Amino acid sequence: MKGYTFRDYNPERMARSLGVGLPLSSKQSFEICRFVKNKNLNDAKKILQEVVSLKTAIPFIRYNTDLGHKKKMGPGSYPSKASAQIIKLMEDVEANAQFKGLNTSNLVIAHISAHKAGKAWHYGRKSRRKMKRTTIEIVVEEKAKKEDAAKKTGGKGQK
Repeated sequence: MKGYTFRDYNPERMARSLGVGLPLSSKQSFEICRFVKNKNLNDAKKILQEVVSLKTAIPFIRYNTDLGHKKKMGPGSYPSKASAQIIKLMEDVEANAQFKGLNTSNLVIAHISAHKAGKAWHYGRKSRRKMKRTTIEIVVEEKAKKEDAAKKTGGKGQK
């Protein structure tokens, strides 16, 4: 698969990054992407840093067969390798946004998805075994803060 699957890309307010053929589990990547979608980019990076350090678990909704339950969550896991790779992609998309002149403190993950990539064979193995490969794409959008939006509308919308 080449290119992005996100169609409503606005170059003035959005930035994007693509990781092709990363050596990650697709199932773990799906669950991480579902968990961090529509979150602030800085908050999502903090959550994934805690997952890497085994302090916070990711709730698994779809691929939860034989997973242990975590406190106040249900089935969950600590996919630290996939989280570390997604953090690198988030840093890449943040650098792309900064290069475009967007405010990096107001970035929200508008789209994040994981797709299965082409699988290569493990080299030199007697038993035939394929590698896990995943393509991940991230699109972030600059959102105005609530205070800025309230000032623009003349204070309407606040309680």
